Amino acid sequence: MTAIDWEKVAYLTLLSREMDHLEETSLIPGKQMFYQFSARGHDMAQILLGLQLTGQHDAASGYYRSRPLLLALGVDPADALGSAMGRAGGYSDGRDIGVVFNYPNPNGASALPMSGGVGVQYTPTAGWAQAIHYYTEHLGNMDYASDIAVVLGGDGSVASNGFWSALTIATTQQLPMLFYIEDNGYGISVPSTTQTPGGNIAANLASWQGLTLYDGDGTDPQEAAHLIQTAVQHVREHRAPVLLRLTVPRLQGHSFQDTQSYKDADTIQKEWQRDPLPKLKHHLVPNILSESTWQALAARAKEQVEQARQQAEARPLADPESVLRYRFDEGELQQMGGQYAHGYIAPASTQQAQTGGQRINMVTAIRKTLDHELAINDRVVLLGEDIGPKGGAHAVTLGLQQKYGANRVFDTSLSEEGIIGRSVGMALAGLVPVPEIQFRKYAEPATEQLNDCATIRWRTNNRCAAPIVVRIPGGFFKCGDPSHSQTNEVAFVHQPGWKVAVPSNAADAVGLLRSALRGNDPVIFFEHRAMLDHSWARRPYPGDDYALPFGKAHLCREGDDITIVTWGAMVPRCEEAAEGYAADVLDLRTLMPWDHEAVLASVRKTGRCLIVHEDLGTAGFGAEIAAVVADAAFMALDAPVSRLTMPDIPSPHTPAMLDWAVPSVQRIRNKMVELLRF
Repeated sequence: MTAIDWEKVAYLTLLSREMDHLEETSLIPGKQMFYQFSARGHDMAQILLGLQLTGQHDAASGYYRSRPLLLALGVDPADALGSAMGRAGGYSDGRDIGVVFNYPNPNGASALPMSGGVGVQYTPTAGWAQAIHYYTEHLGNMDYASDIAVVLGGDGSVASNGFWSALTIATTQQLPMLFYIEDNGYGISVPSTTQTPGGNIAANLASWQGLTLYDGDGTDPQEAAHLIQTAVQHVREHRAPVLLRLTVPRLQGHSFQDTQSYKDADTIQKEWQRDPLPKLKHHLVPNILSESTWQALAARAKEQVEQARQQAEARPLADPESVLRYRFDEGELQQMGGQYAHGYIAPASTQQAQTGGQRINMVTAIRKTLDHELAINDRVVLLGEDIGPKGGAHAVTLGLQQKYGANRVFDTSLSEEGIIGRSVGMALAGLVPVPEIQFRKYAEPATEQLNDCATIRWRTNNRCAAPIVVRIPGGFFKCGDPSHSQTNEVAFVHQPGWKVAVPSNAADAVGLLRSALRGNDPVIFFEHRAMLDHSWARRPYPGDDYALPFGKAHLCREGDDITIVTWGAMVPRCEEAAEGYAADVLDLRTLMPWDHEAVLASVRKTGRCLIVHEDLGTAGFGAEIAAVVADAAFMALDAPVSRLTMPDIPSPHTPAMLDWAVPSVQRIRNKMVELLRF
């Protein structure tokens, strides 16, 4: 055990208290900030924890009440106050609430980018822990040999999907991860007994295999210090997960607006009797610090907070026009996350496809691309349920685990939250995770992680990014059904930060996947089930250097009378429907970004536009295309912009119903002729 710097603990605890006091008595009433979550009662133990995170690659992920930990890691109080006040700079440049931190720290422990959701911090932290394991065990980088990942959560968060998924990941994989649970008895107003039986998650996990448990009082300086040091040391030395539960009082409401009317006076009085600050002073004065030293520390903390306030107020308000920046990589490298932040240099690529080889299906093309990128880039890892020996539900990864090992290509527990969340953490640590979601609808349990992943760069003002490549098979295949045949690509387009690829053939799949794997943005790579082995989609392998830019449509057929815009499984149907007619058939290939220029140029030439897609009509992506065409090329139109889509129903199962619902060649041709006759 290392000696505790009790003077530093005292100073940081007093500093945290002064910041809470300033916000509650001045900044919130003065409407200089809008969100405030007091850390009173949680502060001392968090600071004890933060001071134990001394590893170069240690990382912690907190939540809205975690500022004391951040102060212990070295966060500038002016940044903390300025971020809460929406000033320029800081954690998000005014884009996110000030209690949602990030702290890329090249000189020591970092804070992973936080989110405003409850429980979303767990699985990315597990991903960081798995990246530590990967660097040491697979790459042999011993710089990570004693580093750990730490996640903070309240008692309310132990009921969340993220907690249980991360617990499963950390214990089945035996990862160096500390679960630090601050139990203050309430999730806002709901008592902890509603979150877990008896209100004690540590007691309830006593029989959980592969997990070491510690439980105690987070307000007692000696007990808290001993338990925190013991827990951290155990993770460092044994490279295995620990859950530490400390009971603490929440001495203010959940947020500034919370009056705690759900607590009776006796409960509140008992909580204040457990305030760790008087206990800390009693522990230190006079045995370790003198009274005068304590008072000097309090005065210095008050002075520093006042200086931080002045520095924060001197910063300009964040520029509203800057809010459009950093939805995607703009060339200015982020500080944390992705392979480029670790010095990656992409190999040379070409848009010129090799055409002399044997035609292969899309399954083989995707597998060959993954195989090549795994071979030349040891940061690439594949993960998902059944992708190992089985090779995935659609055989795309068949043989890759045998070739590259279970550290590079590995099966996961059945939790999409865990698959995507841990991918985010691995990407933040510099790896290139390629998670597979077996079917489009199965992505729904991971919606919060998908949303957070996409917005990390924007939310942190380009301080952090998590470039992952999510492979998602979807759409119909021979038959349909509501659970396995959904497309709904538009949902990802509507989540800012995702690039979305929807290749229709093997060559495009190669080019777009390679660009995604060598890129610096998160990508949804949609693999249409009907095209994976479709004869039309077969193409010669275009080569190991073939890469396609996102946002460039392919002109499949050329004509002057009508423009047909489509993607995915509808491309061959539109091509067949256009036979004998002078039609431009445009395969968009990517929906985010999509090729406005090519579509508008074609419509201005032909005067007519038909948009065909498999997804539902209402709020489908075709509506966006139609709106852009009507807005930018209205005077060139000789007929209304028209769409042909699935009706607004789930995908029906029987082939006869499916064929009736999905746009067929004949229906596409009929609609095209209708527009030509308008």
